[in-house]
Amino acid sequence: MEVPFLSLKDVNARYADELKVAVARVIDSGWYVLGEELAAFEREFAAYCGVHHAVGVGNGLDALSLIFRGYKELGAIDEGDEVIVPGNTFIASFLAITENRLVPVPVEPDPASFNLDPACVEAAIGPRTRAIMAVHLYGQLADMPALAALARRHKLLLIEDAAQAHGAMSDGRKAGTFGDAAAFSFFPAKNLGALGDGGAVVTHHAALAERVAALRNYGSDVKYRHLFQGLNSRLDEIQAAMLRVKLKYLDDDVAWRRRVARRYRDGISHPHIQLPAVAREEQHAWHLFVVRSPYRDALQRHLLAHGIHSQVHYPTPPHRQPAYAALRHADLPLTERLHDEVLSLPMGPTLHEDAVDRVIEVCQAFEGPA
Repeated sequence: MEVPFLSLKDVNARYADELKVAVARVIDSGWYVLGEELAAFEREFAAYCGVHHAVGVGNGLDALSLIFRGYKELGAIDEGDEVIVPGNTFIASFLAITENRLVPVPVEPDPASFNLDPACVEAAIGPRTRAIMAVHLYGQLADMPALAALARRHKLLLIEDAAQAHGAMSDGRKAGTFGDAAAFSFFPAKNLGALGDGGAVVTHHAALAERVAALRNYGSDVKYRHLFQGLNSRLDEIQAAMLRVKLKYLDDDVAWRRRVARRYRDGISHPHIQLPAVAREEQHAWHLFVVRSPYRDALQRHLLAHGIHSQVHYPTPPHRQPAYAALRHADLPLTERLHDEVLSLPMGPTLHEDAVDRVIEVCQAFEGPA
């Protein structure tokens, strides 16, 4: 049996008819940018998350970057200020910081959850620290109560990189509601994925939402009046219309992902495969199911030889990338070890029971390094 890592064709085939109707509605409207579909999606996504404001933008990186741009315009943060960020994250988390001429301060993760370790965050706070970026890695909420307490005590902004965490929640609150603002990505492979790029900023703060809405549109609040030196980063009408369709099914899709994750966690018991630690089931939206093995490459070869497709998220941490050569001496041994050992197993809302059985069977048959 061939088991794909994720079949986007199968994911979108489930509501293909509704997606086609949505696209036709936009085509027939004659309005393709900053129209009623985007306004409706922004209202619906804000309501889903439980925040006052959602602003649709071009992609997840722009969402993160525009949060910092907005806070710079509001005077809450200045060029040269520091932002504490997990060392083990996708490079977009770093890019959003440096794009705004801020300074990333990478710290080590909690060894169980791979998310920000509040103790490491507190140790990294210095006189130029102005913000903490909490990345909900793989779809699991970071320790937001502890990070929020730190942010309040030190008068710091708390930004959520929720690009992988659509549907994760804690005590009835969804990802995106714990910090001052949050960024979501709607890249096609996300739990809530468009059929192209897309993103959103969510926040309770009206002033920030207004700044971001202007900044995404050339810095303009009304046509031909430009308050800021903005950019062009707008979630278009067709993507907004399709996201409105898919948003209706998001909780069901996350529920299926949790079912798959339970099956994996109950079925895989292997001395060379470390399963992900989860505090509470609702806190993980299972965008990815990531195991850890000292024999990661051999395990991946073993899986592929039996038709099981997997991916590495991510092979090289940002501070070891050529783009961030200035950070290459950062002392992050756990981060580097994780990037050598993590492996993402097949996960998605269309992964059938027999495919899950096959993944478990093949993992259990792993004999160690070749």
